[in-house]
Amino acid sequence: MDFWGHLGALRGVLFKIAVVVVAFAIVLFIYMPWIFGNIILAPCDGSFITYKWLGLLQGDGTFLPDMSGEGFHVDIINYNLTSQFNTHISLSAWLAIIISFPFIIYMLWTFIRPGLYPSERKQATKAFIFSNIMFYLGMACSYFIIFPMCFKFLAEYQITEEIENTIALDSYISNFLTLNFIVGILFELPLLCWLLGKMGLITRHFFRKYRRHAIVALLILAAFITPTGDPVTLFLMFIPLYMLWELSALLVPKAKPTDD
Repeated sequence: MDFWGHLGALRGVLFKIAVVVVAFAIVLFIYMPWIFGNIILAPCDGSFITYKWLGLLQGDGTFLPDMSGEGFHVDIINYNLTSQFNTHISLSAWLAIIISFPFIIYMLWTFIRPGLYPSERKQATKAFIFSNIMFYLGMACSYFIIFPMCFKFLAEYQITEEIENTIALDSYISNFLTLNFIVGILFELPLLCWLLGKMGLITRHFFRKYRRHAIVALLILAAFITPTGDPVTLFLMFIPLYMLWELSALLVPKAKPTDD
């Protein structure tokens, strides 16, 4: 196939991707009122499942955080004339891309697959499946653990009681999408380490040698992500990050049989 033949094949792949994304976006646009009220705004109320799970952590906020959700409720307001309409459209598009992401990667894979060797196809298939699982797992971890805890703390935080918090729609959606997406990407760390290991840039000995350094770095990262200063919340943030580190170590090949 010549250059124009490849270009035509790529155009066909992109057209199929666009059709699927637009179809998802239309469906999501229709059901967005229900999605918004029952999923996206769910962390704004104390009845959210995460607050129920953490109902036993009822403290004064110094050592143990009060994450019970009892009496917690935040009303999201809109002060921009076009914000609700723009949010309706943009959120439908973003969610359509996220939901159809496996299909997008698969279609791109069908385009590049003929140029790969059988062994490369097998490895790429594993990477495709693993990357999708980890991305959605990261977003679930953020939605059910990280975002609710951060949002509840920031929504209730006050420099002085004379200043009342009022959360705008644009601010809430921006933080909601950004945090969930960043954590989803962060969960791709094992895949990145696996690729670097296949390239021979890192080995399992690297993780063994720098494990103590990584623990300190991950604690700092967890403290940066966590808005609260209590050790319990910090620990809940640290655990998934450390599990990613250990999973990365397991996926990276050994340099020598004597390394472990």
